[in-house]
Amino acid sequence: MSRVYLSLGSNIGDRKQNISIASGNINDTIGRIISRSSFYETEPWGFNDENFFLNQSIIIKTTLTPETILKELMTIEEMMGRTRKEKRYASRIIDLDILFYDDMIIETPQLIIPHPLLHKRRFVLKPLAEIAPEMIHPVFKKTIHHLLAECDDKMKVELFK
Repeated sequence: MSRVYLSLGSNIGDRKQNISIASGNINDTIGRIISRSSFYETEPWGFNDENFFLNQSIIIKTTLTPETILKELMTIEEMMGRTRKEKRYASRIIDLDILFYDDMIIETPQLIIPHPLLHKRRFVLKPLAEIAPEMIHPVFKKTIHHLLAECDDKMKVELFK
């Protein structure tokens, strides 16, 4: 069984409910959730919007391949009403990203693991550091806790009450 680290985010509608629905679908179709972070409210990254995101990280155990997981995550996003726009960064009902798949390094036209921008995003690092602070990034050879301490991103990331 492989250990996969995922990031979940939403800034449209009932954000907490959207993430809960997505995690239920992940648990049912991709793999058993073994850990989940708290929810964090975060400023939009890469674009301006008045709707802040709610973000969470989860760890799952699965037998699926990274490519199959990507396909399943995209199916869940589509089923929940996410539409992909021309603009790369925009508001969305749900956003599901693979951060790590064990300690694999994958680089194909369809999939890059570890996620290529995770070390630059506090909204990813903060929840991930809560559940996997000692996880070592296979490319940078640094812990998540260390990457968070070094992160230059100054966007707001606060524990959601």
